[in-house]
Amino acid sequence: MEFNFDGIPGPTHNYSGLAQGNLASERNASQVANPREAALQGLAKMRALAARGVSQAVLPPHERPAMRALRALGFSGSDAEVLTKAMRDAPVVLAACSSAAAMWVANAATVSPSADTADGRVHLTPANLASHFHRALEAPTTTAVLRAIFPDSDRFAVHEALPSTPQTGDEGAANHTRFDGGVELFVYGRRAYGPGPAPARFPARQTLEASQAVARGHGLAPRRTVFAQQAPAAIDAGVFHNDVIAVGHASTLFCHERAWLDQNAVLAELAAAVGDAFTPIVVREREVTLDDAVATYLFNSQLVTRPEGGLLLVAPAECRENERVARYLDALLARGGPIEEIVTFDLRQSMRNGGGPACLRLRVALTAHERAAIRANVFLDAALADALEAWIRRHYRDRLEPADLADAALLDESRRALDELTRLLRIGSVYPFQCNG
Repeated sequence: MEFNFDGIPGPTHNYSGLAQGNLASERNASQVANPREAALQGLAKMRALAARGVSQAVLPPHERPAMRALRALGFSGSDAEVLTKAMRDAPVVLAACSSAAAMWVANAATVSPSADTADGRVHLTPANLASHFHRALEAPTTTAVLRAIFPDSDRFAVHEALPSTPQTGDEGAANHTRFDGGVELFVYGRRAYGPGPAPARFPARQTLEASQAVARGHGLAPRRTVFAQQAPAAIDAGVFHNDVIAVGHASTLFCHERAWLDQNAVLAELAAAVGDAFTPIVVREREVTLDDAVATYLFNSQLVTRPEGGLLLVAPAECRENERVARYLDALLARGGPIEEIVTFDLRQSMRNGGGPACLRLRVALTAHERAAIRANVFLDAALADALEAWIRRHYRDRLEPADLADAALLDESRRALDELTRLLRIGSVYPFQCNG
């Protein structure tokens, strides 16, 4: 059974424009954010999908501001003094250490189910997110959270993140797709060693070497493992992760024709690995331009199996507001095929920072025995959803400006909220402030 572990936007959700190559993030820098609305929008999507029979679970936000990082960068004194000094001397650094980007748990880790791995365990490798400082801070907490949720080492292997270097930059499941038959697709932006095509405008975040290392660590069979390179022109157009230009599920792939280098060869390799059931839906530039795909996050949608059969495409509301994309979606349904239904969600708080429905979830396939081995209260039901909504309304602000990141009260509010959340989710002490007593 596949579970969609959705990230909960954190109390410091803000718009600082930190992610180079993420056009939405850059465009909305310095706007006023609404952390409460962001978290409630994400929860509404979880509730709606759970009501449709889609198995949902949650991953908690990270502690922010990251006080250990600020102190490591030379700011000293009380917490309040550290925040004041950071805002005065290095406001961009404070913004980076306050980022709530861990909400996009498609970047949390790469996950291979037990059916695919050599030792028959579920393997999870936290992403090092080495391309951006604000995201590279996430790996230790992600590792602690995953080990708290998946503690049974006989069934689960939660690896250390790869070394946080440019040569082994790893962005997690945003560049990984698992198909039926245990076929796993890894997408990279560049080779770390040796010549090769590369984007000119924006950085290629994932390296081939990182993807290969994750596949080795998970014990994947080479004949069922496919590596594909993003088209450099797509990265330069704002496709910073593969999940901005392609999404796959079961035996279906939904992608743009400009997603990868030598795309026909990639599709042929996937078809050979997945088998006759493989169904690629390739959107042509004349149907939806690359720019429209990036602007609406059409491909940052989720593909999930409906209990009644057929696939459901979970898309951002922006897809219905763009005339060309909306027309394409209507035509897609009209001509039939594996995608039998499309629903859209208002996730504007996330979208303004460059994260749609697919960014907010990490796919984890579990057997019944593996599911039973998880004791944490992370699987969404009506009771947990109600408790999370009450928790959000109790602790989250409805307005956050960049200057508010220096407010020591925000740090205290966030810590109280997260301490309560860990008890609700039954995951123990996973945050630095908890581990320091």
